[in-house]
Amino acid sequence: MNVQSMTGFARCEGTNGRFRWVWELRSVNGKGLDFRLRLPPGFEAMESQIKARASKHLSRGNIQATLTVSVAESRMEAVLNRDALEAVLKLREELGGLVDSAPLKLDTVLSIRGLVDIREAGEDPAALEIRDQDILEGLETALSDLVSMRIHEGNALALVLRQHLETIARLTTVIESDPSRSPEEIARRLAAQVGSLLDGNGGLERERLYAEVALLATKADLREEVDRLKAHVGAVEELLQKGGPVGRRLDFLAQEFNRESNTICSKSNSSAVTAAGIELKVVIDQFREQVQNLE
Repeated sequence: MNVQSMTGFARCEGTNGRFRWVWELRSVNGKGLDFRLRLPPGFEAMESQIKARASKHLSRGNIQATLTVSVAESRMEAVLNRDALEAVLKLREELGGLVDSAPLKLDTVLSIRGLVDIREAGEDPAALEIRDQDILEGLETALSDLVSMRIHEGNALALVLRQHLETIARLTTVIESDPSRSPEEIARRLAAQVGSLLDGNGGLERERLYAEVALLATKADLREEVDRLKAHVGAVEELLQKGGPVGRRLDFLAQEFNRESNTICSKSNSSAVTAAGIELKVVIDQFREQVQNLE
């Protein structure tokens, strides 16, 4: 399974009868799935179906979906108000002996306000159902295209992340193999620091001396930090290989990377280790910045 970026765009259009519809989908970064929908008047009933289909394709990102529907041609129809016509005919009958009783002509009927209404012809319900189904199928196509673009962007991001990961692994090896981390060098520095403690305070209690030595030994040893960095590198490689919506877990690992690099810099008593630790922090920041774009 591929990793996905949260950035993408898709457009799909089609026609059904005299209707033309267009879907436009835009996707940007988001903490969760925020699906914002714009529908033309009269299409509100489709909202629940649209959101259900979107949630099957997407799990994270701010999505703006816009549906535009236009009518290619207008169809007008004349609608007779039969109640009004019956009232007119009844009045004509009542006035038959007082006015001309010649038969009503069409132009006379059309001139009577409210008797005939000229309006746009309504659509057959079955035809409207077919149109709406076409629009939903167009949405499926647009969602698939959006996912394809997000996957394409995600593959490019994964390549960048792997490059950063290689740098993190290389710097971890530099820190691990630095001469200052050899047992002999650590023992030498501890002996010098213990000697300094004894020279500075001849009355130092044995328990206090043990505590100080233990503290110095802990600060001198970067084994745990190096091991955790290696474990995090392996976890990131596994997530990138697995694919899918892994952005949140990668962001957590980026924070753990940063935690270990901070500890290494604070413990370091070697200029080479400090330099590697600082470079490590820079790469980790770049890594995390790219991770923010992944689903």
